[in-house]
Amino acid sequence: MALEDAKTQIDMAFTRAERRGPAFENAFGGAVSFLRRAYTKDLTGVDLAVTGVPFDQAVTNRPGTRFGPRAIREASTLQAFDAPYGWGYDPMSEMNIVDYGDLAFDYAHTASFPDRVQAHIAGILAAGAGTVTLGGDHFITLPILRAYAEKFGPMALIQFDAHSDTWADDDMSRIDHGTFLYKAIKQGIVDPAATVSVGIRTDNPDTLGVTIVDAPFVHQAGVDETLRRIRAVVGERPCYITFDIDCLDPAFAPGTGTPVWGGLASWQAAALLRGLAGINLVGGDVVEVSPPYDTTGATAVAGAHVAVELIALYGWTRRGAR
Repeated sequence: MALEDAKTQIDMAFTRAERRGPAFENAFGGAVSFLRRAYTKDLTGVDLAVTGVPFDQAVTNRPGTRFGPRAIREASTLQAFDAPYGWGYDPMSEMNIVDYGDLAFDYAHTASFPDRVQAHIAGILAAGAGTVTLGGDHFITLPILRAYAEKFGPMALIQFDAHSDTWADDDMSRIDHGTFLYKAIKQGIVDPAATVSVGIRTDNPDTLGVTIVDAPFVHQAGVDETLRRIRAVVGERPCYITFDIDCLDPAFAPGTGTPVWGGLASWQAAALLRGLAGINLVGGDVVEVSPPYDTTGATAVAGAHVAVELIALYGWTRRGAR
């Protein structure tokens, strides 16, 4: 069936009639959407919307993450044929998933950007769908979390990152990817007692009460103990996952703005994400993919895999809901 479909399927981003099921369009051709889902602004009956925020004006080092959503979508075409490995179910067949496209904003008016992001995500949530967002630098997570907190209250958060992003910054008008979590905690939209940061390997003494599970701990204690610690922190609270691709070691994800050695291997990240099945995930993002710094495309491939795992996590507790 897949071979026959591959002979006829093309531009599924625009031509697919059904929201569910895999796509067998050739990976190297056609219009690119995430996992070949339909591009649409119609959220009627949609369970999950994948959306891009192509923004990199808050970086402290190398830019380029404005190209992240496009690259991640292209990389995802390799995963559109089959259910994600190791989950035992196919979220593409169990849920109505669409590609909601990118956020529209004035690149020359950065002061208006946070409100644009918040309204963009809030509109999707108001329609009854969850979101998986493709970044963009890590600042975008702050206005996303504001939208989620409006609906769910102070959020439990799992942050995969090389950096804690809790450097002090009490100027709430500043737009900085290294202080998003500091501001989220200070603004009361994230509960530090229910927040865990995984993969950290840069020094920042003031973590504001966030549980730190640093990269050396993951390497030494292993995946199972790391999962135990994460679950103990977030419990059954509505939870958001933000995955900064620099959580991975630069050997696996060189295309990012602030690479730090000693990070997680791809297999560790995959095992941790799959091991979180059953948490009360309400949304997530993958950020800081900067394609210009990776001629191989491996970083975008990693970002696409992270996004698919987030989709699988989101669907795990919602299987058979419709």
